Amino acid sequence: MSDARDPESRPAARSPSISHAWRALRHRNFQLYFVGQGVSLIGTWMTRLATSWLVYRMTDSALLLGAVSFAGQIVALAFGPVAGAWVERLDRRALLVWTQAAAAAQSLAMAALTLTHTITLAEIFTLAAFQGLIAAFDMPARQAFLVQMVDDPHDLGNAIAMNSSVVNATRLIGPAIAGMVIAGFGVGWCFLIDGISYFAVIASLAMMRLRPATPALAVGPLFAQIREGWDYVRAFRPVRTVLWLFFFQSLVGWPYMVLLPVFAARVLHGDAHTLGALSAASGFGALLSALALAMRRSVAGLTRTLRSATVLLGVGLVLFGLSHALWLSLATMVLAGFGLMQSAAVCNTIIQSLVPDAMRARVMSYYTMAFFGAAPFGSLLAGALSEHIGAPLTVAASGVACLAGALWYSRELPRIGAIIAPIYRAKGLPVPPRRF
Repeated sequence: MSDARDPESRPAARSPSISHAWRALRHRNFQLYFVGQGVSLIGTWMTRLATSWLVYRMTDSALLLGAVSFAGQIVALAFGPVAGAWVERLDRRALLVWTQAAAAAQSLAMAALTLTHTITLAEIFTLAAFQGLIAAFDMPARQAFLVQMVDDPHDLGNAIAMNSSVVNATRLIGPAIAGMVIAGFGVGWCFLIDGISYFAVIASLAMMRLRPATPALAVGPLFAQIREGWDYVRAFRPVRTVLWLFFFQSLVGWPYMVLLPVFAARVLHGDAHTLGALSAASGFGALLSALALAMRRSVAGLTRTLRSATVLLGVGLVLFGLSHALWLSLATMVLAGFGLMQSAAVCNTIIQSLVPDAMRARVMSYYTMAFFGAAPFGSLLAGALSEHIGAPLTVAASGVACLAGALWYSRELPRIGAIIAPIYRAKGLPVPPRRF
């Protein structure tokens, strides 16, 4: 039975429709971004799989897999609040062009070192840290830039879901291609393809026709802006609650991906193709999740969707950790991928639908920090724990922790729902009627 105190507990009055699944693509600027991002992300997912495979083959250590992930993400965490404030002072399109160019340089450097067989673990750590610095500025800029690409605020949630769909469609394609490229040509070619792919995003950004940003670029003392953003996040219960849940999911839920090479090689006794299949299965589940979100007509009911997604993530991880059969592992990866991406995208959509434009980049920097603050420690913890109790038990324990997080969030639902409903009404967004 729906909770009478949760005004978002009911589904929208009209059911989802496939005809609404792509409505954000009617905006020309978002069309350009969608295509450019799609090309680039294939290379990005190739690099992620290639990096994991390279480090694991160089070291045969789950701990060092986690350490490399930690090196990149901890840098993004350290620069998060400053980056969020700076994004509101800079032209977001210009900033994204620079971050994409820097990311291309990073991947091309990885390619050059790998193809010449001179790469060392220290260089991998250094380049991972550089990528983390880029991400600290790129992610809040990218999230805040969605508002400029999509003029109709009613289409913002669909744009976020569409963005998630391209991320996960390419997550399905990229690892599969990477597995074939690694097996046929070597790991360095994955980095080279990735480096070239960033120019698709740069081209799409250059072709956009944008209206001036609203609100105008921020001015004033930098640290005063940082403090203002922190005070908003700390005091506003819905955003604070969603960010805490996302932080916890990033700590215990996301790091399973760092351990996939261990499952592919030791648990399932496979090779790079097996790793690609596991990553692609997770991506397939995430793609299904994004498509399901894209078919929603409104943001109404997303707070309850977030709870369901967290439960699915937890169940998927528990089953994956206990599986020793490839077919079952692939099936549970689909389930975990669905829950993982549903949670991330729903958290993003809820926050973006609530925050004022003047605060958007600063708040989204905390969304970035919720991931980069927890995932590196989670990756390091998962790597260290798997050295002692094994990767299967580590991932299963992560799933149990996710289920505990869903239970905590359930207790918060009535309180945050009561706060969200009048905000949505004021913005002209649909709110399901209360049922008493």
